[in-house]
Amino acid sequence: MPFEFEKLELAGAVLIKPRVFPDARGFFVEGYKKSDFAAAGIAAEFVQDNHSKSDKGVLRGLHYQRGAAAQGKLVRCINGAILDVGVDIRRGSATFGKWIAQELSSINAHMLYLPPGFAHGFLVLSETAEILYKCTAEYSPKDDAGIRWDDPTVGVEWGITDPILSAKDDGLPRLKDAQF
Repeated sequence: MPFEFEKLELAGAVLIKPRVFPDARGFFVEGYKKSDFAAAGIAAEFVQDNHSKSDKGVLRGLHYQRGAAAQGKLVRCINGAILDVGVDIRRGSATFGKWIAQELSSINAHMLYLPPGFAHGFLVLSETAEILYKCTAEYSPKDDAGIRWDDPTVGVEWGITDPILSAKDDGLPRLKDAQF
């Protein structure tokens, strides 16, 4: 199997380590294979792909989609390095409000799967980074929501105190005030 699937401490979150085949010309890696993912318990149907490029110190998130528009995401960094973060926002979950973080980079080729019910964000660690992510639901502007990156009740350890934020992200509510 070309993937190693590591279940993380928040139910449904999985770190995926693909097998990289390097040679004198470069490398080859499978980024996704439906049958292998399904065999590992990720039977999600991906319906939208997104591509993001950001500079060092940019923090995007923590974003999610509400209700029927909730998105599972399969995130990979194809250039540079990011700290990728997921926060469990599933009401009734034993880990509600808890977070996980993984460094994803073009060097380690790791991917992070977050099921629906997670807020997602990332911090760019390298000079620039490009991120590709697959989503299980199409983007719905009316269901777009988020929580503050620095909410003290969540306590994500970003390793930065003054990130570069969008006006939208700077105005997001705390978890206790968020609508799900």
